[in-house]
This record gives sequence, structure tokens and C-alpha cells, in this order.
Amino acid sequence: MRVLHIAYQQLRRYGKTRVSWAQKLTNGLIKNDHFVHTFSDRDVAAFEAPLGIRDLGKSKANRRLLETVEAVDPDLVIAGHCDIITNETLAEIRKRNPSVSIAHCNNDPLFVPSNVERIKHRARVADAVFVSTGRPELRQFEGLGARVYHMPNPVDPAKEGMNNAGRTDLETDLLFCSNSTNLTKRLELVKWLKDSLQGELNFRTYGSFGEPPVWGRDYDRALANTRMGLNLNRQEGHYWYSSARMAQLAGNGILQFTHSGPRFDELLPAESVVYFDDREDLLRKVREFHNDDAKRRSWAARAREFFHTEMNSQLYAQYIVEASLLQAFTHDYVWARDIVQDGLRQ
Repeated sequence: MRVLHIAYQQLRRYGKTRVSWAQKLTNGLIKNDHFVHTFSDRDVAAFEAPLGIRDLGKSKANRRLLETVEAVDPDLVIAGHCDIITNETLAEIRKRNPSVSIAHCNNDPLFVPSNVERIKHRARVADAVFVSTGRPELRQFEGLGARVYHMPNPVDPAKEGMNNAGRTDLETDLLFCSNSTNLTKRLELVKWLKDSLQGELNFRTYGSFGEPPVWGRDYDRALANTRMGLNLNRQEGHYWYSSARMAQLAGNGILQFTHSGPRFDELLPAESVVYFDDREDLLRKVREFHNDDAKRRSWAARAREFFHTEMNSQLYAQYIVEASLLQAFTHDYVWARDIVQDGLRQ
């Protein structure tokens, strides 16, 4: 199948990149033997704009996308986070290629009001919309035109290739990386936890409290030295929603602590991820696993095995293709067992 994937490729970061779910999707599509062409809307807009001023290149980026569609002749267009590309351009793609299927993938949280509007906007021109929040909270997007699906955060062995669950020589006991303070109070919890654990363990908080953030290879090095990590969303409680941090920690065999509110215990195997209800519960459990390294390694190994077996980039990519095209599912996707084989809701 010929796939055109529109997503930010971070070309102008020159290696200091964030771990990208969009790149994992591209990897999975290629590993599944699809022809894949990528289009990075933000980079194209900047490259085509006078003086490299991205906003001045938006119209040109849309025209370049139409040129790309003409050259690639895709069967499926996947539009990720590509706000520079207009709905009018996607409608024009369908007009020129009536047989093409269009999917929108959105990995941002629903507690951001602008993202809810973004999903509603794309649902008016897409055949299928995929959101990283669980399906019970996606009913607000039904009836707008597109079918709506949950998608997980996948691991990719090319990205999450470490196995810290098998190591005992790790310098960092607990890790939390973040540089976002918008719509969140999570740093209050992190600060309280850090103060409570002072002198007990090595707790690194890159991007907060004076520690600079880490990207690219520096982030990989931080993970490579870590036993346990905090998977804290900016806001908690949205069903099956987590940032991509969950897959990054699990995929590298790093034991993670995450809030019980999103109910990942209904998706992930027992004794793989540590759930907490409040800050005292989190503190108690961090101390418990810090003092029982065999238990830490056992739980982290179980999470790593599950993610690499059942929530990897190849399954993720094939699910998006099959659901977008209303094809029968070729795998028992653990996150989509409430969907019948033709992709429709039961």
C-alpha cells in the first residue's frame, strides 16, 4: 500500500529531537512493507518561506503537499499533528483522488480545549480519527463525519532498545523529565516527593528545579542509567490517556509509577506498572521498590515484554491501516477488543 504520512519530522532540530510517536508510526508502516513517503509541514513551511519565517510559508506548504500527493499517488493519507495543512487542502486531495482514504492521528490530551476543537475540525474531512485517550471519552467526536478510534502509545525496538530490567548497575534511582508547566500542577507533587526522599535515593528531575532538559542522545543517556521513572501527565484521570513517556519507560525496562485514575490496570498486565492514588501512596511505593530491586526488575521486565509484544510500532501501524480502510483486523489488538473485525463499534 502507498501511504503519505504528514507529520512533523523535526528536521531543523538537527539531532536534538524528542522521541516521536509519528516516527514510530512511519517505522511500523515501513516494517509492514508499505511504501511510505513523509511530509513535514512545519519544516516545509519554514524552508519555503521568505527569511525562513514559518508563518509566511503556510500557503506554500499546502501547495507543496498537493504536489507531493500528485507525485506519490497514495492509497492512504495519514495526517498527524500538522496544523499548517488546512482542511481545504485535505478536501482537495480527496477531490483529486476519490479513492484515497484519509486518517487523522492525534496524540495530545483532551484536557487541552484547543485540542478538542482540533479533533472536531479534522473529523469533518477524515474517514477515521485516532486519539490517544480511551474510547469512552471519544463519544463527543462521533457524528461529525469520521469514525473515531483509540490508539495507544507504541514502543519501537529501534527507539526503545534498552533493557534496564536486567541491570543492577544503574546510577539514577528515580527519574522525571519534563519542560512543560502549562495546565498542570504536577511539579508540586514532584517537589514534595523530592523533598521527602532527600538523602534516600538519587532522584533526577531534568527540565525542572534548575536541571536543564535533555533531548536526543542526552535523553537516551539519561534513560540508560535509570531504574525507575515517574509517568506523570499534566492532568490525571482521563481513561487510558498517558503521554508517550509511558511507552518510553516501559519499552526500556524502566519501572514506572503512574496514577490509578486513567485505569491502565484494565489494559496492562498485573504486576507490570505501579499505580498510586495520592502522594503518600506514591512515596510509600517508591520506597518499597527502591528497597526491593528484584521486585523492581521483575515488574519492569513484565511491562517491557508486554509493550514490545502487544503494543509495538508494527501492530500500531497495521491497526491504523486496517481501521482506516475498514479491513478485517489481522491481530487481536489489546486496546481494541470492543471493536468488531470490520472496524465498526459493536
